[in-house]
Amino acid sequence: MSFGEQPAYLRVAGDLRKKIADGSLPPHTRLPSQARIRAEYGVSDTVALEARKVLMAEGLVEGRSGSGTYVRERPVPRRIARSGYRSDGGATPFRQEQADVAVRGTWESHSAQAEASGAVAERLDIEAGERVMCTKYVFREAGEAMMLSTSWEPLAVTGRTPVMLPEEGPLGGMGVVERMAAIDVVVDNVTEEVGARPGLAEELSALGGVPGHVVLVIQRTFYASGRPVETADVVVPADRYRVAYHLPVK
Repeated sequence: MSFGEQPAYLRVAGDLRKKIADGSLPPHTRLPSQARIRAEYGVSDTVALEARKVLMAEGLVEGRSGSGTYVRERPVPRRIARSGYRSDGGATPFRQEQADVAVRGTWESHSAQAEASGAVAERLDIEAGERVMCTKYVFREAGEAMMLSTSWEPLAVTGRTPVMLPEEGPLGGMGVVERMAAIDVVVDNVTEEVGARPGLAEELSALGGVPGHVVLVIQRTFYASGRPVETADVVVPADRYRVAYHLPVK
C-alpha cells in the first residue's frame, strides 16, 4: 500500500457511508450482504466484514438478529442550551428551559451519601474517601431520556444543613447557586469542560443507545472563592443532541 492510500476496508466503508448520506441507502434498508460487497468491490470476505464493522461502530447501521444489517434512521440533532447561571426564579437551567409546556420536560433523581473516588476528590479538592452527597438524574423530553447527570457535593460543606439533599427540603430543586447561598456559601464561578467518549453500557441502556455510540460529557464545577462546592458529569447522546453555549460579552 503506497503512502496515503487507505486500507481496502476503509475505502469500502467510505463508499457505503456516502450512499447512506446521500439517500442511496435510506433508513431501514438492508445493507448489502457480505457476498454482495465482496463481488461489487472485488474484495475479500475479511475486508467486507471489516467494512461492515466500521459502519456499525459509527452507529450508521445496526444488526437485527436472524435478519441482517440495516441502515439506522439518523435523528435530526436537537439543541441543549448551556447559557451559564441565570437567576430567574432560582431554578436550574434545565428547569428554566423545560418550563415551556411545548417541551414537556421531566426529570427524576436519587441522592445517597458516598465516598469520593480519587477522580471526584481531585475535582472537589478534597481527600479521596471523604463523604459526599451523590445525586443521579435522568432528564426526559416528551418521555424520551435525553440527558443523564451525576453530581457530587462535599458533605463538609452541606452536611447537617437544610440543603444537604439537593432535591428535598425548602430549597429542593433549586440551583446550586441558590442552595449554597442559603448556607452563606457564595458561588462566584462555574467551569464546564466538554469531551466525547464511547458511552458506558449503563448510560447507553438508559439513553436508548447501542454499544459503540458516542456520548458528550460535560464536566461542570461550581466554585465559591476558589473552593469547589459541587461537581457534576452531564452525559448527552452525541448523535441526537448538540450542546449550544450562549456566552454574554461583559
